[in-house]
Amino acid sequence: MFKNRPVWVDYVLIVFGAFIMGFAIKNMYDPAGLVTGGVTGVAIIVKYYMGIPLWLTNTVLNIPLFLIAWRVQSFSFIKRTAAATAALSLSLYIIPEIPMVTDDIFLSALFGGIVSGVGTGLVFLMQATTGGTDMLAALMRRKLKQYSIAQIMQVLDGLIVLAGAGVFGITIALYACIAIFMVSRVSDGILEGMKFSKQALIISDKSNEIAQAILSRLDRGVTAVPAVGMYSGQERQMLFCVVSRKEIVRIRELVWEMDPKAFVIMSDVREVLGEGFIEY
Repeated sequence: MFKNRPVWVDYVLIVFGAFIMGFAIKNMYDPAGLVTGGVTGVAIIVKYYMGIPLWLTNTVLNIPLFLIAWRVQSFSFIKRTAAATAALSLSLYIIPEIPMVTDDIFLSALFGGIVSGVGTGLVFLMQATTGGTDMLAALMRRKLKQYSIAQIMQVLDGLIVLAGAGVFGITIALYACIAIFMVSRVSDGILEGMKFSKQALIISDKSNEIAQAILSRLDRGVTAVPAVGMYSGQERQMLFCVVSRKEIVRIRELVWEMDPKAFVIMSDVREVLGEGFIEY
């Protein structure tokens, strides 16, 4: 989808995303003591005990991971992640401390998760990570092949969150879970597309009439898929149609009008590409 985009644009977006993450970590997570996992979570704990700046801990902990990864991983795996990690450390160094909502931990967790999720989504969208537990999990999987990288990351980040609970208290750790949830939701939305649509699967004895009504009255395309009822052995057509969210009500009413006994399945779909939806 993005084959014609210059490579330098990817790196600009990686840096931009890392700076967004850095802003959230430095001015929303750190002042509130929200440890959301990752090396930056460790950095917040280290700063609390020793006063070492976030950027320094993030850099020092990532250096040995990159040295190990350089020997066992491909260069293509390293270069974008190295750029994102360096940009994150730089952002933690140069972004001024502007505590946003220190008097309300819930708002810190909520908006910190949203802002950090935007940055995380941009970095992931450019096929990079910010090192830390992502890199460590990838390295550990070479020895723990029965587990996925995501599973190993969950354990590592969970241990860091538990460490944060021991330092800042269980209440703060629960607020940190809100931030983690928001990061996941927002970054997934960026990766999978923010435009949601609906799909309808329609099985009816009047499939031809329903299809013509969809084509003429909704001006939407519809596809007939041959189907066989395994109980009855009867062959019939299943209609497949993708519409906008506001049009799904019209689909339901139209089908009910044509055949009240029709079997209809409606579900969410994301990032529909093509005519009438998102253009390439």
